Amino acid sequence: MLRNNNVVARIFQRQIQTPPPGTSVHCARRFYENLVPSFTIYDVECPDHSFRKFTDDGQYLISFSRNHQDLIVYRPTWLSYSYKQEDCHLPSRAKRFDSFFTQLYCVPLASSNEVICKDFFLYVITNQFGLFATSTAQIHDAPAIGGAIQGVPSIERITFHLLRLEDGVILDEKVFHNDFINLAHNMGVFLYDDLLAVVSLRYQTIYIIQIRESGNLVDVRAIGAFCREDDELFLNSNSQCMAVADKSKLHQSSGNHVDNGVHSNQLNSDNSFLSGIKQRLLSFIFQGIWSEETDKFQRVQCLKKKFYFHFQDYVDLIIWKVQFLDRHHLLIKFGSVDGGVSRSADHHASFFAVYNMETTEIVAFYQNSADELYLLFEQFCDHFYAMSRNSSYMNFISSHSNNIHALEQLRSIKYKASSLSQFVKKMMTSLPFSCQSLSPSPYFDQSLFRYDEKLISATDRHRPSTDHPIKFISRRQPHTLKFKIKPGPEAGSLDGRTKKVSSFLFHPFLPLALSIQQTLFLQPSVNIHFRG
Repeated sequence: MLRNNNVVARIFQRQIQTPPPGTSVHCARRFYENLVPSFTIYDVECPDHSFRKFTDDGQYLISFSRNHQDLIVYRPTWLSYSYKQEDCHLPSRAKRFDSFFTQLYCVPLASSNEVICKDFFLYVITNQFGLFATSTAQIHDAPAIGGAIQGVPSIERITFHLLRLEDGVILDEKVFHNDFINLAHNMGVFLYDDLLAVVSLRYQTIYIIQIRESGNLVDVRAIGAFCREDDELFLNSNSQCMAVADKSKLHQSSGNHVDNGVHSNQLNSDNSFLSGIKQRLLSFIFQGIWSEETDKFQRVQCLKKKFYFHFQDYVDLIIWKVQFLDRHHLLIKFGSVDGGVSRSADHHASFFAVYNMETTEIVAFYQNSADELYLLFEQFCDHFYAMSRNSSYMNFISSHSNNIHALEQLRSIKYKASSLSQFVKKMMTSLPFSCQSLSPSPYFDQSLFRYDEKLISATDRHRPSTDHPIKFISRRQPHTLKFKIKPGPEAGSLDGRTKKVSSFLFHPFLPLALSIQQTLFLQPSVNIHFRG
């Protein structure tokens, strides 16, 4: 597949270099080996809210009302009780939720026919802004009109709300009508510094929006049908000139033919052109194949085999997901319509393109089985997260690019794989990464602790729940248990056959965590884990 690894590598190398595995980047947090959440309050008395996450600076706990209409924000406080013995009992007040968290405010976000998207939240750490989303229900069989993609659902109204988390003031809103943006786990929106990339699956447009310090959401550009700001003006001007020329030709013809051609001077905008981003992609693929061969005959044969034979397949690709690599480059994932709206796109073929927003050029293109892309993923994994310059905590999130234990784990999976191609495809399903999807908590630092990643990890996802505690083992002392996290009731579940899932909210630097176990038709069980 066509690529330009030098270009992509240079994008990453311009950023702060990631220290090699085993260096001192994690040494600063070694004191957390002995500062662990060693005590658990089971089934804590707490408000019946849907708890989302701690902000990455630890200042706020985000939650939503059960009817998904209101935003409730808490400030983490610190327990004023302590104990020395294992069997010491805390006062009853210490076992209440409000001993750990103080409610700052409750703000109604959703209108009567909208609900809060409980899986969506982005935090602008420099200004302490929070970005939330509300939407109406999906319409799955919506007709594809106005350039929409057939087979993609429609949502009548999607609203993004920018709030100042300090006091809950709504600073600005951005509304999308009759569109579809994948809001689950922030998949359709990526934040980099003060820039947002919002992907319209229905209309195949990437909206670049700037978040100003004043709290305004300002449109910067839209990439899709057009790539440059004046593309639409240029095309409309040319279509008018063509219409005038066609009209003059009609006047020169006999009167009998005038009525038959009366509509021919109108430009059919729906199928006159491919979108601007699709034209850039096809042009890059064509030029790459053209340059592979110098012999004219071989070049033609190569184009027939690699380009024209797959031409319609390339034309049918749609944008699935986007992320920033830096302020000028986007990593765009393309695939089929079915894969774009499916919950799991693992079995669908996909492609990756690197797009330069300033030059409007595609600078690299890979299939999801390309070894070259996997090598970039292995060597520069941290840079695919493309976090804000002000998010220094991201330096401590373990990956196979900065942690020898994570690298060994990845290579072990690679060596055990029956097919290298299938292994690469499986790894590439995670790209582009969902924005702010990892917890920076030191207890997920693989230089410090070992734990079962099937049951708990830094990734913001629900996990299957068991009645057994999750053990955190010291890395430096391989047989030393440092602490345990047990979701659910202290005595375990009465019905072991009932399916349960758990989510874990770890504070970014305090020895404090929430575990929420959810069982079908039952109230969630919330435990607080803290340093006693």
